[in-house]
Amino acid sequence: MDVWKILFDIVFLLLGCVALGGLATRIGQSPIVGYLLAGMLLGGPGSLYFVGSQHEIEVIAELGVSLLLFSIGLEFSWHRLKKLGALVLIGGSLQIGVTVFVFTLLLLLIGTSVDTAIAFGVVIAASSTACVLRVLHDRGEIDSAHGRTSVGVLLVQDLAIVPLALVLTLLGSQNGGGDVLSQLWTTLLLIVGLAVGLYLFVNIVAVRLLAPFAIERNRELAILFGIALGLGSTWLAHEAKLSPALGAFLAGMFLGSSPFATQIRADISPLKVLLLTLFFGAAGMVADPRWMVLHFGQVLAATTGVMLVKTVILAVILWSLRRPLSTALSTGITLSQVGEFSFVLGITAFETGLFSEHAHLLTVSVAILSLFATPLLIHYAPLLGMRIAEWTGLGAIDTSDSVEEGIFPEMVVIGFGPSGEAVAAAHCDFGRQLLVIDLNQAAKARAQKSGYSVMIGDAALLEVMEHAHLENVKLVVVTIPHPESAQRAISHIRAISPNAQIVARARFHLEANRLEAAGAHVVISDEEQVGSALALEVAHLRRITRDIP
Repeated sequence: MDVWKILFDIVFLLLGCVALGGLATRIGQSPIVGYLLAGMLLGGPGSLYFVGSQHEIEVIAELGVSLLLFSIGLEFSWHRLKKLGALVLIGGSLQIGVTVFVFTLLLLLIGTSVDTAIAFGVVIAASSTACVLRVLHDRGEIDSAHGRTSVGVLLVQDLAIVPLALVLTLLGSQNGGGDVLSQLWTTLLLIVGLAVGLYLFVNIVAVRLLAPFAIERNRELAILFGIALGLGSTWLAHEAKLSPALGAFLAGMFLGSSPFATQIRADISPLKVLLLTLFFGAAGMVADPRWMVLHFGQVLAATTGVMLVKTVILAVILWSLRRPLSTALSTGITLSQVGEFSFVLGITAFETGLFSEHAHLLTVSVAILSLFATPLLIHYAPLLGMRIAEWTGLGAIDTSDSVEEGIFPEMVVIGFGPSGEAVAAAHCDFGRQLLVIDLNQAAKARAQKSGYSVMIGDAALLEVMEHAHLENVKLVVVTIPHPESAQRAISHIRAISPNAQIVARARFHLEANRLEAAGAHVVISDEEQVGSALALEVAHLRRITRDIP
């Protein structure tokens, strides 16, 4: 093994990822798309063959997958899951199960074997956490209604990766039904044993070993301990014939509730970026660009079908759980792609004989093409969701939440987060004539407790605003963080009640002009307010320090 050749190939692949990732960012794509393209062009079948150490890079990339599961485990906690809400947890779980079932049924109808049909559903069930979060963050939509729902569903999907990998392993087993059940029980016992061992080690042995040392003064001890535990758990899982990613996830989960969690989360971040870049580069090397070109019609049809079906499945589930149709559709479109773990699960399916070479190449090509389409789809997801909701007239508002007969609100607060709640509290004398419009059931409960009128609905939809009886409203405060939704809500208010005074909140100063153009009289920018508060504090401190001898 030529170590220097492997090192050269890794460096060359990373440089390709930097170049194409930067280009992808400049044209509005996710850098992940650039990493995949770098792998496709520089190494693997049908490429330019500039990178030859494909197997060695794949081994390093597998470590990147384990590190990703390790970092997910560090963020995992029952408290965080409960904060997402039961609807998101139920919706995310249903999305995984229903997606596998629907695609299994569809493939059985065209004559695919049962094991292959189930395997395909398992491989394409999850969406791309890395790509979606990056695009939502860059667009400032993490706090939007569909952004929060997407993040919750993605977390549930991440937690489902290990069970999905286990399903593929059992499907690929050549044993009979009785042996499969025996293998399942053995696997579950090994998982329980590994989990118990890690729990005892982290919470008893490690805490006592590191107790004499102050973590603040011995920062490297916590880092080394975390990495050693993560790698050790990954190795133990591999030796026990379990998924190495499972071992990494369990190690992260138990470390996540330990005193070392915060420091480890911060210090593994650079290593995580490096290994995940190699992972996406290696994932691109699995694809064959020549095969994709020769079978482009089939790849395009399969990608379109997969993304459309996944959108409908998640939208129907969320809508049935009483999410507004606009939010349900926006979330479905946002999460319609095939995620990064499909590359790992696809290789497992191929190596266990569940996928033929053609099926494997098709699955990888669908995943890559869907990731290419993701930034564009996320850009238009809110608009498409609102347009379809308005066109169908379904799910825009629950009529039980319409404003009571005889009450014509004089003040409206759209969005009952911390900002909206503070505004309402300052003008509580309006009582029932102060109307709160929000999508969140928890916000509804808080507003009703404070004695306000409440309506659950998407203020960006005209039908919702028409139900609110805003003809005589005097003052409207728009606090929702999503700029497009705020802009549409202001336009609807201006059309229904031309004389209403509208005050709007903008997260960023650049959004203020758009809201003013839509009809807002006053726009308060978060950036300006923070800047003013900082200036006042600095001036106060200057006066204090001037008097210090």
